[in-house]
Amino acid sequence: MIAAPEIPSEYVYTHDTDTRFSSDTDFSEDLDGRIAGSAKGKGGKKGKKAAGEKGKGGKGAGRLNGHHQENGMENMMLFEVVKLGRSAMQSVVDDWIESYKHDRDVALLDLINFFIQCSGCKGVVSGEMFRNMQNSEIIRRMTEEFDEDSGDYPLTIAGPQWKKFKSSFCEFIAVLVRQCQYSIIYDEYMMDTVISLLTGLSDSQVRAFRHTSTLAAMKLMTALVNVALNLSINMDNTQRQYEAERNKMVAKRANDRLELLLQKRKELQENQDEIENMMNAIFKGVFVHRYRDSIAEIRAICIEEIGVWMKLYSDAFLNDSYLKYVGWTMHDKQGEVRLKCLTALQGLYYNRELNARLELFTSRFKDRIVSMTLDKEYDVAVQAIKLLTLVLNSTDEVLTPEDCESVYHLVYSAHRPVAIAAGEFLFKKLFSQREPEEEGAPRRRGRQSPNANLIKTTVFFFLESELHEHAAYLVDSLWECGAELLKDWECMISLLLDDPLPGEEALTDRQETALIEIMLCTVRQAAECHPPVGRGTGKRVMTAKEKKTQLDDRTRMTELFAVALPPLLAKYAVDAEKVTNLLQLPQFFDLEIYTTGRLEKHLESLLRQIREIVEKHTDTEVLEACSKTYHALCNEEFTIFNRVDIARSQLLDELVDKFNRLLEDFLQEGEDADEDDTYQVLSTLKRITAFHNAHDLSGWDLFTSNFKLLNTGIENGDMPEQIVIHSLQCTHYVILWHLAKSSEGSSRKDDMVTLRKQMRAFCMMCQRYLTNVNTAVKEQAFTILCDLLLIFSHQMVSGGREHLEPLVYSPEDSLQSELLSFILNHVFIDQDDDSNSTDGQQDDEAVKIEALHKRRNLLAAYCKLIIYCVVDMKTGADIFKQYMRYYNDYGDIIKETMSKTRQIDKIQCAKTLILSLQQLFNEMLSELGHGFDRSSSAFCGIKELARRFSLTFGLDQVKTRDAIAMLHKDGIEFAFKDPSPSGEGGPPLNLAFLDILSEFSSKLMRQDKRTVHMYLERFMTFQMALQREDCWLPLISYRNSLQAGGDDDTMSVMSGYSSRGSSIRSKKSKPPSVTAGTSAAKRKLPEEESSSSEVWQQSMQTPVMLPSPHLTSTAMRDPKRGREDSFMGVYPLPHDQQQPIQLPQHHQQTPQHHQTSMDYNSQVTWMLAQRQQEEARQQQERAMNYAKLRTNLQHAIRRGTGLMEEDEEPIVEDVMMSSEGRMDDLNEGMDFDTMDIDLPPSKNRRERSELKPDYFDPASIMDESVLGVSMF
Repeated sequence: MIAAPEIPSEYVYTHDTDTRFSSDTDFSEDLDGRIAGSAKGKGGKKGKKAAGEKGKGGKGAGRLNGHHQENGMENMMLFEVVKLGRSAMQSVVDDWIESYKHDRDVALLDLINFFIQCSGCKGVVSGEMFRNMQNSEIIRRMTEEFDEDSGDYPLTIAGPQWKKFKSSFCEFIAVLVRQCQYSIIYDEYMMDTVISLLTGLSDSQVRAFRHTSTLAAMKLMTALVNVALNLSINMDNTQRQYEAERNKMVAKRANDRLELLLQKRKELQENQDEIENMMNAIFKGVFVHRYRDSIAEIRAICIEEIGVWMKLYSDAFLNDSYLKYVGWTMHDKQGEVRLKCLTALQGLYYNRELNARLELFTSRFKDRIVSMTLDKEYDVAVQAIKLLTLVLNSTDEVLTPEDCESVYHLVYSAHRPVAIAAGEFLFKKLFSQREPEEEGAPRRRGRQSPNANLIKTTVFFFLESELHEHAAYLVDSLWECGAELLKDWECMISLLLDDPLPGEEALTDRQETALIEIMLCTVRQAAECHPPVGRGTGKRVMTAKEKKTQLDDRTRMTELFAVALPPLLAKYAVDAEKVTNLLQLPQFFDLEIYTTGRLEKHLESLLRQIREIVEKHTDTEVLEACSKTYHALCNEEFTIFNRVDIARSQLLDELVDKFNRLLEDFLQEGEDADEDDTYQVLSTLKRITAFHNAHDLSGWDLFTSNFKLLNTGIENGDMPEQIVIHSLQCTHYVILWHLAKSSEGSSRKDDMVTLRKQMRAFCMMCQRYLTNVNTAVKEQAFTILCDLLLIFSHQMVSGGREHLEPLVYSPEDSLQSELLSFILNHVFIDQDDDSNSTDGQQDDEAVKIEALHKRRNLLAAYCKLIIYCVVDMKTGADIFKQYMRYYNDYGDIIKETMSKTRQIDKIQCAKTLILSLQQLFNEMLSELGHGFDRSSSAFCGIKELARRFSLTFGLDQVKTRDAIAMLHKDGIEFAFKDPSPSGEGGPPLNLAFLDILSEFSSKLMRQDKRTVHMYLERFMTFQMALQREDCWLPLISYRNSLQAGGDDDTMSVMSGYSSRGSSIRSKKSKPPSVTAGTSAAKRKLPEEESSSSEVWQQSMQTPVMLPSPHLTSTAMRDPKRGREDSFMGVYPLPHDQQQPIQLPQHHQQTPQHHQTSMDYNSQVTWMLAQRQQEEARQQQERAMNYAKLRTNLQHAIRRGTGLMEEDEEPIVEDVMMSSEGRMDDLNEGMDFDTMDIDLPPSKNRRERSELKPDYFDPASIMDESVLGVSMF
């Protein structure tokens, strides 16, 4: 039997004295003292050759030499066969066995090189290396010859050529052991060499070696488990034969046979011990260390194979000593490893004979398995639920009610595989106990059928879950395992219509409502054959069997419900919720059955019931359900169309005539109309509006009457709210039905003119209702107006509909202004200010959520107008500036709007963003005054909004180059637009806006920063550059973000300013290198700035500020010195960088004046340098204090608003495995072109190739709570 995982200290694995491997040489070194064995002293077995005997023999030596002369093609043979995936693997193995019998050293050399080649190594182990070098030295040599230019190796290379490599590689190892199981594996040479090599390679820091050798060792172990299993079976058979022979009478007993059986059993026992020693060596040398490897794939291989061992050879492996490894690894941070744990356990729990051995494991790790049903990896969650289902099948006592309830609610999961697995668990738990039917007895139907109680149980479960709107999800979850139960519509109808049996409790009203809803969902699922909304990824192609099942189900449901639906509607006619669900059933009928099944009388009964329901109900949902039912039945393809059309026309004629008659009286009465007249008009209008949604009522001329009603409401101002709302909706339907006819191209020119007039008149009417005192009316008018503007925009002529161009309508500026004002006044409000919550329900969360949902729809309707260019994009500035304040309510809508507008026009979108910041800045100035504190929450909030806007531009600076440049241009112009309120010499009124603008400096490309800086200098005077007061800090910080960030685009604004003193000192210590500066400038090609320069050339204008002094020249200034003199009013740059800027004429001086100005500037520069030294310390302290204060305020704002840093586009997806101080796990998460070799940095290759026993960090693989804890 296999030893326990912990090797006893006295366990020694010795060899004969003439063997190549001894306890103190290669074999023990390669295993680092972890592998040991014991010789059995079998005299009949062939010992190993000594080192000096290897390679001897004429033919074998010639083959070995021929290997080198043929450039390795001999050793490549096995690798090429496995690579090509040939099916004749057994013949290849047989050839190798014959070669091994002839010369085992040469054959083993072929096998060693096979494993090296399968690892992707280009090196070859020579005969000399095989004879004279230890395994560690061979592996080190192979590591040095590894090709580091590629990160792929055969197990990871993609492509059709390598698709079957892994399976062929595993098959080769399995066939090799199977063919050698009777003799060669017991010669104490071949298996010792292979195990020693694979163990050494599995400890390598090269991932390819470690991955390949671990896979080979695990598959080798699996093959040995099969051999051990066969030996165990043969030993049992031999023992039974021996006992049977020995129990015979002495006269009949064959002593020779007894001796043969005894000898055979002894040999089998010796072979079993030898196999167990090999398995122990692999388990201790490879598995125990690699199941915690830093590479998830390697850990997954180990767990997958130990599951196979426990399933195949349960007597030896299915115990707590081995199960604990699977239990520990269920806490792995990688989903694929956790998945392998669950699939391994499923194979064990599936066999009920093994359940007794799993009791301790189940009790210890049950809670972990239950928690994995909520795993973030859906595949893991699915397998965890399936495993719990197997546990449930084995015994009902293990899982507590709390455990089951944690799985029950997953039937409502949006992820369909999880929901289906949970549905199977639920079905096994609740519906497995079905009443058995007596043999020969007639099948019971209806309330007496065996499914009756199960259907009731489904209803009870649905009601207890308190998720009534998710009945479709429940049905879909149970569909695959309980379709027969769910499609027992005859039983459901009987439960609703028939009286309860004696002693049976009748269904309550709430239970009947739930049963009708479930019945509707089952009918829809059977008719449509696809999951409900939110679960399906797309329609899949149905098989022929599924199509036949669908047709059969539709036929059966039509035959049942065509008869049962009229009495159901008659019974529940007054219940709006039940009737609404029942009226949806005809939408899934096969209407041909009404004719072929001679069910016309039931159709007449259905039409009568629908008419009565229309006359009784005024609820919108019920009326819309009736309208849809008429629409489904009025199908011209079926013969019942004429009958249904006549019934529909009669109903509509009566409704329209009644409405016109009531409306005329209602308008004549005016203010004297009583409540009964108002109710009659409203109820009739509701019915007409509901039917007009699905049916074309153009023949009844409803526009005139409704427009007259709306106009009267505007003039008098006392029209009831609901009448106006439904009248607006009905008129909207009239316009849309006319447009639908015109789009078909069959309308006349007069109809187009009429539609144009009606549409424009109706838009003006809706605009007038935007000022109504009633909020619900204003919201309805706003929604309809947005829909009409979008429908009749310039987009409608696309797609070959040019004939509709006369209908295109663009809103005027006044209308755009009113729409924007409505959004600002009714959407961007606090929750407590919402006037829609009435009757003291302000504290009701459901009401608040509904109100928020309504406001989100209003905002989305207006944002669509911005996205489709119906209104001016700059109006979006009033929306964008609310991004931070209303982030939780509308952040996703505003962010998506910004993204869409950027796709339409990047530059205009950038101008809109900066406009929103300017509006907020002006609002702050009007509230706080021009002497505001820049550390105030209002200013920091604007700055934080700018930072969030900056993050939305992403990381691709090339795509957003022009937009960012234009944003800075508008920001600079705004900052210097208004003069100082304190008079000449003071900072401009909006100068603090530069501090906000600096948040976008990191998005500028390096050459664009210089261009923006040059544009900034056009607005500056010589005196501005000399100012150092606090009020000038925004200008200083913004210039630093453009100058200091020129060499590092990621440098923050304030960090550049705070390091100002040190940069000045460093500049003083280093003399300027004109040559280096000039050469660097020459390397900056003018083409790099072409895109941004064109923007500046087109839009740059001379600012309305004090002109620069005439003594300052930019014509002959030293380029390097120009960068050093960081406080001059105008900073010269190399000529190639000045090309895009058109300087004012007064800067063009003669050469004589240039020399004079140079002398003057030199003096000024010297004086400034002296002043800089004196003020450097004070400036640095002020800047640090300002930066610290600003950072604290920003953190406070972010904590207060609860914002997440989600706007910036991620560089690399977060990786769960993150070993400390190592790059191997990072390489897993990133796709590098270089080879992924797990080697720590060292001075030379030899040091780097040293073998490490365990270099990984177990804490990075599993939860800390799992490590170091006794599992059992």
